[in-house]
Amino acid sequence: MPTPRPFSRYEFLIAWLYLRARKTEGGVSTMTWISLIGIALGVMALITTLAVRSGFRAEFVDTILGANAHVTVYMPPTQVENALTDEVYTVSGRITDYDAAAARIAALPGVVRVDPVVKGQVMATAFDRSNVAEVIGLSADDLRALPRIADPETSYGDIGAFDRGIAIGSGIARELGVNPGDRVQLISPQGAQTPFGTTPRVVSYEVVYVFSAGRYDIDRTRIYMPLPAAQDYFNRAGAADEMQVYVADPEQVEQITPALMQALPGSMAWTWRDASGSFLSALDIEDDVMFVILSVLVLIASMNITSGLIMLVKNKGRDIGILRTMGLGEGTILRVFFLCGAFTGVIGTLAGVILGVTLSLNVDHVMSAVNWASGGDAWDPSVRGIYELPAQLRAWDIGRAIALSLVLSFVVTIFPARRAARMNPVEALRYE
Repeated sequence: MPTPRPFSRYEFLIAWLYLRARKTEGGVSTMTWISLIGIALGVMALITTLAVRSGFRAEFVDTILGANAHVTVYMPPTQVENALTDEVYTVSGRITDYDAAAARIAALPGVVRVDPVVKGQVMATAFDRSNVAEVIGLSADDLRALPRIADPETSYGDIGAFDRGIAIGSGIARELGVNPGDRVQLISPQGAQTPFGTTPRVVSYEVVYVFSAGRYDIDRTRIYMPLPAAQDYFNRAGAADEMQVYVADPEQVEQITPALMQALPGSMAWTWRDASGSFLSALDIEDDVMFVILSVLVLIASMNITSGLIMLVKNKGRDIGILRTMGLGEGTILRVFFLCGAFTGVIGTLAGVILGVTLSLNVDHVMSAVNWASGGDAWDPSVRGIYELPAQLRAWDIGRAIALSLVLSFVVTIFPARRAARMNPVEALRYE
């Protein structure tokens, strides 16, 4: 008689019949359902958590790259003597030949765009309200090239009128109570140099455009000004403070940084990874920690399979004895009970994947409901930096969640399955 191949059709049939416990074996059925639900919830929590963490990182990086330069090239600070007072003070570096420098940098492989800019800190006031702001002076074409700033769906006003006014973040506009057409006073402590010291500079500008970059800290502090106006306001006649460089592959920005500094001798570079690298590293570490913690939850749920199979083996002792006397070997019995646990793990994993994907796709709606029910305290943009809870499903995250659940489910079935396979048929049938 030929030996049947492993995992034959009849082995699947026997395992499936054992899982469909009768009412007299309600304990086995209950443990099976508990195991299945536990695995499904564990996989759902794992997929949703990984999707939220991936979405948060992607949203954070997108706001960085959509509203900030990939690399900032600047000159180191220099010592300047005041001709009126003979005082020596330190000022930030200046790039006087910024047009030629921009042309050299733009010619480098991998560089998409170069924006000469002027930067400064000011106090913005309007309607007896005030707020500290960062002013960035750049050309109108460069402003329209910033995807997060020039997005018409999140901004309002006339970006085409930028040459005769300023563009401000939605957070500043809200705190100052201004809209396009209103005027804002900018006060800089670094104004004109006189024999009596430095006098603050106060200039009024019309707000022509209000943007929302998607980052609370940017919208609440940033103002864009035409480059010529910024040069006049900050005493940068014919000079720029830095060159903001945008590259084709921001993830590989470190490879092009040395060439950027060579194109502008004596300069220094500051990449977006330098500015946010520690935060991104913390997110990566948190991803690993969360995966380990939630893996323990899946393991605990999988351990219920062991309890259910032990009860099933005890209840099916007579059946095991009969099958052994009919000629089924230990390997066949082991595979039958292994399949009983594997069915539970597979079904629970599939249910968890469906629930996890569904929840991940609707997590923002769920969070909005929670935020509404809690009175708006569940999600504070000033703390988290972004306005909504993002989620990004990645095949890698779903795949490792499935692999973890299946591996744990298969491993925990081995012990009770071996116990069933080693059961002596004589002892099993002695009292039957």
